[in-house]
Amino acid sequence: MSKPSNFPTESPRPRLALIAGPTASGKSALALALAEGANGVIINADASQVYADLDVLSARPSAAEMARAPHRLFGMRDGARPCSAADWAELAKAEITAAHAAGRLPILVGGTGLYIRTLLDGIAPVPEIDAEVRATVRGMPVEEAYAALMREDAPAAARLAPADSARTMRALEVIRSTGRSILDWRTEKSGGIGDVVDLHPLILLPPRERLYARCDARFEAMLDQGAIDEVEALLARNLAPDLPVMRAIGVPEIAGWLMGKMSREAMIAQAQAATRQYAKRQYTWFSRQPPAHWPRRSDIYNNNDNNIVIKLFKELLT
Repeated sequence: MSKPSNFPTESPRPRLALIAGPTASGKSALALALAEGANGVIINADASQVYADLDVLSARPSAAEMARAPHRLFGMRDGARPCSAADWAELAKAEITAAHAAGRLPILVGGTGLYIRTLLDGIAPVPEIDAEVRATVRGMPVEEAYAALMREDAPAAARLAPADSARTMRALEVIRSTGRSILDWRTEKSGGIGDVVDLHPLILLPPRERLYARCDARFEAMLDQGAIDEVEALLARNLAPDLPVMRAIGVPEIAGWLMGKMSREAMIAQAQAATRQYAKRQYTWFSRQPPAHWPRRSDIYNNNDNNIVIKLFKELLT
């Protein structure tokens, strides 16, 4: 699609587009349309899509889609190497700088709020966590970890959902290793780029029922597209079960089915429920956490009308 006429003039600061929202909300399709119309580079901001091992289960763009516009930070990390928010933010900064140097519009697209917040706001200078503390905390069931966090750092626990294992364990290991709450450390954030770019964000929040229905349908389609082979390959590597790639939605469920621990029907139901729960958490986060002036849109879900896309271009870049 050609670049729309009457495009906005350049800002004194380099522009950065951001398309965010829950899984299955149509972010990738919109980002691709924007990249084709605005000489853009799509930069992944989804924690699962960084891993080479999770092509199907992360709903990574297809090879044909990637051929239509430059894509960066997709499938670039081996599953044996966790990609933290700080790791990703440094990689994203480099890709954003490269896009600007090439005269292209960098377009962040993804649903991992922690990644986006770390890139824009910076990261707290938390010292290296003691290895023994980390091993102890990461070996705890999430219910036990959350109860411990309530006792040791109640303000941090109050900001987390009891089932949010990753953030609960992070907060607990920080208080135990440093003696300071993760909330205190966050007051010292540095390294964010939010103040040096001309940010144009858009949050997609489609109707919940349609979103959940798409989540259900998409998982079943993944089973026919190679998700089972993907999990078999992961299991063959004997990776640590606490790695992000092994905890990605669909991996534990399919693995359980392959091991004979549940029926295919139960596996599908559990994975679909996990996807809907994840989408619900993302929906809530993107509804409440980003600044109130960031546009939220619910009226463009799966809309292929070029007039809508062009209108969004102008909204994003003005």
